[in-house]
Amino acid sequence: MKKVALLTAGGLAPCLSSCIGALIDRYTEVAPEVRIICYFDGYQGLLQGRSVEITPEMRKDAFFLHQYGGSPIGNSRVKLSNVADCLKRGLIKEGQDPRQVCADQLIKDEVDVLHTIGGDDTNTAAADLAAYLQQHNYHLSVIGLPKTIDNDIFPLRQSLGALTAAEQSSVFFQNVVHEVTANPRMLLVHEVMGRNCGYLTGKSAFYYHRQLMARGQNRAWLKELGFFPERFDIHGVYVPEMTLDLDAEEKRLKAIMDKYGCVNVFVSEGAMLPLIVADMEARGEPLVKDAFGHVKLDTLNVGQWFGKRFSKALGAEKVLVQKSGYFSRSAPANADDLRLIKGFCDYAVDCALRGESGLIGHDIEHECKLRAIEFERVKGGRPFNINHPWFVELLKEIGQPQPTLIDSLKSYNFGPVDASSRP
Repeated sequence: MKKVALLTAGGLAPCLSSCIGALIDRYTEVAPEVRIICYFDGYQGLLQGRSVEITPEMRKDAFFLHQYGGSPIGNSRVKLSNVADCLKRGLIKEGQDPRQVCADQLIKDEVDVLHTIGGDDTNTAAADLAAYLQQHNYHLSVIGLPKTIDNDIFPLRQSLGALTAAEQSSVFFQNVVHEVTANPRMLLVHEVMGRNCGYLTGKSAFYYHRQLMARGQNRAWLKELGFFPERFDIHGVYVPEMTLDLDAEEKRLKAIMDKYGCVNVFVSEGAMLPLIVADMEARGEPLVKDAFGHVKLDTLNVGQWFGKRFSKALGAEKVLVQKSGYFSRSAPANADDLRLIKGFCDYAVDCALRGESGLIGHDIEHECKLRAIEFERVKGGRPFNINHPWFVELLKEIGQPQPTLIDSLKSYNFGPVDASSRP
């Protein structure tokens, strides 16, 4: 092996810079003779042949990348199979196949191993590219690292960046929650990223509640002046995987509003979509649909819907909807993620030196062992298991009745359940 290439793609997550730094450090440690290049802006840079070679000076400074969020080499959302979009964006010329353009560039750059850091689309696209090259007698090992704050890649136990994003979403609300003092009968809606998976919302709520309880042990609460834990705690958590008796939940929250003068809820951006659509149709509110007659989810502002609906039922005088997504996904990796990143990247380099391909992660169908998971088994959309013990305990502590899974998930194999608060 003479040369490896790195790229990051898709949305941001708090692991990209650290993954780049960890890979460079590992190669420098065990195979310093291997040349490293980085393609700028994901597959867009690969299509355009824009890259930089890592110099000895850059290798010395790679450790400092752990201090940064974002990606030092930039991201983009490019689907290689969408020829029309690549053509429209000027990434290819008329008659060109994006895969062929990428393949030609990798061959020109004499790349032996391609490390892709992204979600399921990023990594399966890389696997497809490797297969394409194999058909043209060019061997390329592709080793993916799983990046997504939703933690929804199957069959991985934990993706990189999700733990940090959850922690940062909690930090975001630690400040926003003081808005309950801005107005009597205040309703705070914290909308968290997660269109199809509630992991980030659930874990954010877990982290927030845990730090609130810990803070209460280390400082005095001034209950007579309105500073007490029940007022600053979470009163409801809503994710796409759960059912919800809306009338009963409004009644429960109304009692909390009457008692404490505020209600704070965490909501996934994809929570209760069937219920919301049915409610909007019943109210005669307009729904934007695509060519197939399906409601366009990006036109449904879930946080605003919850705020509007709960506001009336709870008798709120003011509603504040706040979104933590861009704040949380742009942070540097925390200690928990750094440990995962170190292990994943070390194993990724070992796989590269052995000539293996796959997505690095703890495989829930292989006793959660760290391995290079076959790309054909990788797919997105893994739901959050609301029966995780830590989530069940969270709902119990905040007084929210344990919900049931939506019907489509009742027979889903979630894999082993970790009973601890660890990932």
